[in-house]
Amino acid sequence: MSKVLIIGAGGVGSVVAQKCAANPDVFTEILLASRTLSKCDAIAARSKGTKIQTAKVDADQVPELVKLIRSFQPDLVINVALPYQDLTIMDACLETGVSYLDTANYEPKDEAKFEYSWQWAYKERFRERGITAILGCGFDPGVTSIYTAYAAKHHFDEIQYLDIVDCNAGDHGKAFATNFNPEINIREVTQNGRYWENGKWVETRPHEIKKALNYPNIGPKNSYVIYHEELESLVKNFPTLKRARFWMTFGDEYLTHLRVIQNIGMASIEPIMYKGVEIIPLQFLKETLPNPGDLGENYTGETSIGCRIRGLKNGKEQTYYIWNNCSHQAAYDETGMQGVSYTTGVPAMLGAMMYLTGKWKKPGVFNVEEFDPDPFMALIGKHGLPWQEEINGDIEL
Repeated sequence: MSKVLIIGAGGVGSVVAQKCAANPDVFTEILLASRTLSKCDAIAARSKGTKIQTAKVDADQVPELVKLIRSFQPDLVINVALPYQDLTIMDACLETGVSYLDTANYEPKDEAKFEYSWQWAYKERFRERGITAILGCGFDPGVTSIYTAYAAKHHFDEIQYLDIVDCNAGDHGKAFATNFNPEINIREVTQNGRYWENGKWVETRPHEIKKALNYPNIGPKNSYVIYHEELESLVKNFPTLKRARFWMTFGDEYLTHLRVIQNIGMASIEPIMYKGVEIIPLQFLKETLPNPGDLGENYTGETSIGCRIRGLKNGKEQTYYIWNNCSHQAAYDETGMQGVSYTTGVPAMLGAMMYLTGKWKKPGVFNVEEFDPDPFMALIGKHGLPWQEEINGDIEL
């Protein structure tokens, strides 16, 4: 009998809740909580399987979180709220002695910066408390890190070059929209790029490095090197890596909108005064953009996300490509959410299942690649995200 508390009722939270409810043999009691109770109630009404209870909570407030956790007494807290709230939720888990899982690393509200150091600092406290924190269990970060661990375990004696490739070839019909929280998304993709090479970080201007890469069932798409959080943990946990990069596709129209948003100051996180009220331009912009959770109904096309790896096996160079393609329409038909929410929510549910069934359970704070990838890889296809692989093909990078 396992009880989970899910915090966050956006697109990802909806997928996580529905997927947990659809697996009643593991998730026997579910509580979904967010600042907006009506969102939780709507998700609960849509879900089939285990009945979902709902509650209102402000994830910025540790006392509120502690009170809710103590009243429900979950075995695990699944955090799919905002990355700003990772530390308050971890603090509440520490105080109550409950294990923790998230999909994205912490970033402060007042600085466009994300890194694992803040959460890694909790390692000893979680270990001493005898509870587990599983970090970055979405798709990227998450499945891409598990793909890397799987490749290292089964296909290489030494992995040397890693390129994570993320393509969204979908069309939502909007002039400009982001596939997850606009505030987080725009902050992420407008930062300087960064990649790992020969033992150090190399910084690039935003979208400076561009290459047309071919994606399965999609074809060539312009792909750009950006910094993404899983690189930080992967180069730490796989020290043989000589180079590690993250590539993401962007359309020309998207990049044009992004430049305009930056040029007119709407990407700023510095407060300004508007008619006597202090506002954050990026937060105001977020309110004017389409809600990512509402994009699914008319979303066509698919995503393709994977890892292209070079390294050594039995003294010879080998290449390995492992990936998943996810249809936006199929994701919507199943959950009412588009593919980006789906590809993040399904791994979060499965990571929770790994913890609750004892396969990923040890005291401390861990990124997903530090656990055995095999039980996760054995089930991810069954739950909606099948993977494919190619050995010694042309990985283009």
